Amino acid sequence: MRKDSCFDAIQFPAYDVLSFYKITFIIDNKGRVRYGQHYYDFDEGSMMFLAPNQLVGSTEYSGSAEWFVLLVHPDYLLGTPLAKKIKQYAYFSYAVNEALHLSDKERKTILSVFQIIKEELDNRIDEFSQDVVIAQLDLLLNYANRFYKRQFLTRKVPHTDLLQQTEAILDEYFNQQKGLEQGLPSVQYVSDQLNISAGYLSDLLRVLIGQNATQYIHYKLIESAKEKLSSTNLSISEIAYILGFEHSQSFSKLFKAKTQKTPLEFRHAFN
Repeated sequence: MRKDSCFDAIQFPAYDVLSFYKITFIIDNKGRVRYGQHYYDFDEGSMMFLAPNQLVGSTEYSGSAEWFVLLVHPDYLLGTPLAKKIKQYAYFSYAVNEALHLSDKERKTILSVFQIIKEELDNRIDEFSQDVVIAQLDLLLNYANRFYKRQFLTRKVPHTDLLQQTEAILDEYFNQQKGLEQGLPSVQYVSDQLNISAGYLSDLLRVLIGQNATQYIHYKLIESAKEKLSSTNLSISEIAYILGFEHSQSFSKLFKAKTQKTPLEFRHAFN
């Protein structure tokens, strides 16, 4: 773990492939951070998470700041429940501008965990050291999960705007029959239109409406299918291809899973 303060224009290679889990905690910041080609003014108490094998941009700091960086190699977690559990935290794939912004109380909580980890690593290593560090790391990640959920809820106005934009993107996709050329809309397609990461979009939707991004896309797809089944004379196959399915059987299977009716049964209910 690394802690720095009062540094000026520290530069690293332009891009690199990360081999570790990287957790950055900015305790105090009076400058700007350049990450890749963009500058960010991170608040005090910001956290960022990166997973191994991600291509990361260079990080350049200017001004005065105090921060912790915790690097954890995946091998360090082997044989522990955290080795599997850590892969379930979607925030390790969030973009830099989707950092976690902590309240004063949350910042103190996170700082206390980092300090315990630092003290443990600074002490003489014994047979309990790894267990203690991993237990604190597990606690740290659980706190981050809780605080991200709070962030989704407390920033509800801009996040509600994102939900409305997501709905508009999918409505346009189906109304303009983009599926004929592009296939089914993917989570990556929607997140790219919103300029946010796919993981952040899924977690945001899960908090706001109880569905992840894939489930919400399916919901909008089924709504579009219902409209076409009830108001047009298009065949089941034609509707499937318009929506983006390569095979009508796949469309029928999804439709029945979501509605408990086949497309034909649903259509007959309106006749």
